[in-house]
Amino acid sequence: MPDTTAPAAQPDPADLAAFKAGFRRHAAGVAIVTARDSDGAPVGFTATSLASLAAVPPLATFNMARTASSWRAVEETDRVVVHLLGLRNKGLAQRMAGPAAERFAGDHWSEGPHGLPLLHDVTAWMTGRIVERVHVHGNAVVVVQIEEGGVGADDDALLYHDRRWLRPVHLDA
Repeated sequence: MPDTTAPAAQPDPADLAAFKAGFRRHAAGVAIVTARDSDGAPVGFTATSLASLAAVPPLATFNMARTASSWRAVEETDRVVVHLLGLRNKGLAQRMAGPAAERFAGDHWSEGPHGLPLLHDVTAWMTGRIVERVHVHGNAVVVVQIEEGGVGADDDALLYHDRRWLRPVHLDA
């Protein structure tokens, strides 16, 4: 079995171009993952890799680079909050994708279950216990078992596609 924790070989430029072009065409829902670092400071990041893994037990996954500013906290903690975003949360998604020092400046969050940062006015949130971190080259797949959560006001989905924030077009009559 190959060692997936080893640094990746440099990709062929054509392979990298195909990968980037293809995934720019793939619309993704937008979520934010929050946690606390070992000093108790809130950390978080915008994620477009959130996926459900199983309903029983309730498992979700997200991916992140192990060079990301939030990685150390995710690596060291046992719980996170996953926030699902609607169209009204575009500014929040941008803030949490921006400079780490500015992500929690303001009153858009409060302390939630387990003392974790809970963002206000999201369409849904779920706390979860991290059950596995799978290192793949310089990245990680994080598996979370959902323990509790809540829903906010309904909203159109917030999508990220081709480096733009979008709302879905409703095609049904």
